[in-house]
Amino acid sequence: MPRPLTAMLYDRSEPAPGNGYQAGHAELIAHSHLHLLGRPLLAEGADLGERLYRAPFVVLAHDAGADPVFFYANLTAQRLFELAWADFVRLPSRHSAEPVAREERQRLLDRVAGQGYIDDYAGVRVSATGRRFRIADARVWNLLGADGRAVGQAAAFSDWRALAGAD
Repeated sequence: MPRPLTAMLYDRSEPAPGNGYQAGHAELIAHSHLHLLGRPLLAEGADLGERLYRAPFVVLAHDAGADPVFFYANLTAQRLFELAWADFVRLPSRHSAEPVAREERQRLLDRVAGQGYIDDYAGVRVSATGRRFRIADARVWNLLGADGRAVGQAAAFSDWRALAGAD
């Protein structure tokens, strides 16, 4: 079960050994995935925070604000989106999509809010330097607080490719 919601949820300090690689965030993300999708995000084992942070697939999470802001991005996400941790966790999540794709992205988030998750998302995203890439088979799910209410959303995917004409 994830830890009770506290200011820890919005702690945007960079994952490091001293904070268990944001173990609380990792627990919230992984537990919500297991609860809603019925399968683990990562194989069971020790050091969930570090394993999620270093996972070879993208994991992102944003808060439940009116204009949600990322509070988690593992190393693979940071490399793909070409953003350092400090910049990522100040970024409204809508900026991960091109302006023309933001309406599509909002429909996706609304669908997740209603169903709890989706596991078939595909779309175009853009890095901080303007590189465009297509993602496929992305899972997006609600993050569930101790009371069962959504406190944000997370996404994970391992299928992406650069688009032609991307720098």
